[in-house]
Amino acid sequence: MIAIARHFAASRGDRRHPEQPHLPPPHPAAHPSIHAILAERSLLLAVLISSGVPARDRPDVEQQVLLGAWRSVERGMYRPDPSDEPRRALRAWIHGVAWRKVSHHVNSAYVRHVVLHAQPLGLLREPAGPSLEAQIEARADLQALAQLTPWQREMLLAVDRPKSLVAFAKARGMNPYTAASRLRIAREALALKLRRRR
Repeated sequence: MIAIARHFAASRGDRRHPEQPHLPPPHPAAHPSIHAILAERSLLLAVLISSGVPARDRPDVEQQVLLGAWRSVERGMYRPDPSDEPRRALRAWIHGVAWRKVSHHVNSAYVRHVVLHAQPLGLLREPAGPSLEAQIEARADLQALAQLTPWQREMLLAVDRPKSLVAFAKARGMNPYTAASRLRIAREALALKLRRRR
């Protein structure tokens, strides 16, 4: 059988691709806290301004970048070089996430192409995205979330993780019943702040 394989390889000139170089395994995933990501909002704002994002769109794009960065961390996509200084590595990574989100936003059709019309929504056959009222309410909800204590925000964000609340509690050496109690307290605190805003 080996002789037959060699014969076929010789007859076709062995057109196989040369063996790919062995790539080193990626760095282990790191999991910075949401507070560490939020602490770099000044860098994010600088990227938005320097990239030409209009002032009216900056809060929305900032929200997309922060949410995208957090979800990437949760999926294990943040893999900095362990030899790098942690904050410098995080800032470089957030800069990359922001740059990609901003480029998608700035180059999107609804930003590049503006049509002045007295009743622009009347030209649409179907609604295009959330209403203005829904956007304002969502922004108010985010501001209420930002006013919570760090542990309350962390508990509320734990619900959005792919792992269960029990797995979240065990990973932090916490009793699952304590985690459920803290989640309930965080939800009540958020509901109270939302009621006060409305």
